[in-house]
Amino acid sequence: MEDALKICAIAVAAALCAVVVKKQTPEIGIVLTLVAGAIILGLSLGAAERVRSLMDTLADTAGLSPAVLAPVIKTAGIAIVTRIAAEVCRDAKESGMASFVETAGAMLALAVSLPLLEAVLRTITGFL
Repeated sequence: MEDALKICAIAVAAALCAVVVKKQTPEIGIVLTLVAGAIILGLSLGAAERVRSLMDTLADTAGLSPAVLAPVIKTAGIAIVTRIAAEVCRDAKESGMASFVETAGAMLALAVSLPLLEAVLRTITGFL
């Protein structure tokens, strides 16, 4: 709860500052947004580590191979990074670039998930 309050306070303060700064120098407003975003992501890394630890525990309990779980984690990471990059592009009034980033992120997520799809296919063919 405390981390959420810190994140929200930083986000609101940075957003208000960025709105004021963007009127005079839009470039500095974007840099301010990126710095605030980096701070916010840094604060959320602890939560991400707890989620990964729980996922590892669940995988061990279920007897899943790390090779099956890794694509899921990587795909989630690609989705997060892609969304952030696309929103920064939109903030910089580059919606075309944001679309390219989103498309590339989707292709990368599919590529990363191929080992998982191959494992599912092997399991299905093993039943036949």
